[in-house]
Amino acid sequence: MAGAVQGQIDRSTDLGEKISILAGAAKFDASCASSGSDGKTGKGGFGKNRFGSSIPAGICHSWTEDGRCVSLLKVLFSNVCRFDCAYCVNRASADTKRSSFTVNELVELTCEFYRRNYIEGLFLSSGIFADPDIVMEKLIETAKKLRTEAGYGGYIHLKIIPGTGEKLIREAGLWADRLSANIELPTDKSLQTLAPQKSGKVIFGAMDNFSGLSSQFEEDRRRIKSTPAFAPAGQSTQLIVGATAEDDRTIINLSGSLYHKFSLRRVYYSAFIPVGVNGRPGISDPRLPDIPGPPLVREHRLYQADWLLRFYHFSAAEILDEGSPFLDIHIDPKTAWALKHLEFFPVEISRADYETLLRVPGIGAKTARRIIETRRSRSLTFDSLRRLGAVIKRARYFITCSGAFIDKPEDPRRIRRLLSDQDGAGLQLPLFEF
Repeated sequence: MAGAVQGQIDRSTDLGEKISILAGAAKFDASCASSGSDGKTGKGGFGKNRFGSSIPAGICHSWTEDGRCVSLLKVLFSNVCRFDCAYCVNRASADTKRSSFTVNELVELTCEFYRRNYIEGLFLSSGIFADPDIVMEKLIETAKKLRTEAGYGGYIHLKIIPGTGEKLIREAGLWADRLSANIELPTDKSLQTLAPQKSGKVIFGAMDNFSGLSSQFEEDRRRIKSTPAFAPAGQSTQLIVGATAEDDRTIINLSGSLYHKFSLRRVYYSAFIPVGVNGRPGISDPRLPDIPGPPLVREHRLYQADWLLRFYHFSAAEILDEGSPFLDIHIDPKTAWALKHLEFFPVEISRADYETLLRVPGIGAKTARRIIETRRSRSLTFDSLRRLGAVIKRARYFITCSGAFIDKPEDPRRIRRLLSDQDGAGLQLPLFEF
């Protein structure tokens, strides 16, 4: 029930324990990929002569669009929450240890971690411990103090708290590089079932406010050069995968709509992790699915499909239709599309335009640009395609080079068998092009 928060806040908690509690509470937000290490392996660690150090709590790794890895301090301002979302480890009914930072603690922590080269930025969210505007004000106060008093110039990502007004979203965008409002679940029906205190209308309203403000600031900057930047890294959101019964088609259609309507930079997909009741394994909320573990392969395929939306100019309707509502777990969605549309192939590499090249499995956006640039000055061969970055293992069935085949696309079942990822390997979002 709202307001009936289980667990106690220990006011005497030291800063190290706060980091452990509030970093652990933040790790399920997929807007950056969590990782951590205690610097040990096995029972004995590395022994007496080991060197180097690592930070087990709060440091996460995120990747830029060009594949560069950056480290972020990823924490909650507080894990006290009035909301009782069934899928969340910080829900009000969870019997868990509660803690909160002060603004000064977070400012000092961020600056110290940055000076020691542990991090390149801050990723800050919070449980809903009070009225949404009050919570949002604390996040903004932290970012503002970092910028104006501490002189911090690194990356800042702030969460938009559901129910926050447009005025505070505007203020947050002046101090943060990126803002995000998490949808969490793909439909209003699912939200009402698992997160009844949240509203899809409210969350979409926050996204719309951001989109409008961003356009307004961009227009003002064209006229008045001194206009400050507004969240220059844009906005993102997160969807939980597998907590409810929606199929992949529903999720991909929603993502495509969000990219189109709100100009989102990124939709993140988080495989549902069974959290149990009060954190005890084996005891599950009856509203949640009874699954042995998170659907990581499904999450992986959704990320690949998302790349098709963002970088390969596919529409959501091309990726999945009513007859195929789920992504194939054994082959990537671009190859799956190609096998259903063999009439489109083979593509002649020496003549195909950029949009056509993007449709070829094994040829990504960078490789397509390199192909077009290279063929202006010399003829292409299969070996030169490999050097330009094409994954010939996949592309060989779908291309010709000066009329020559490696393999003709005559038997889709054979091609699918040869390209299938039967063991489910490669669960990380690929940095290669596909």
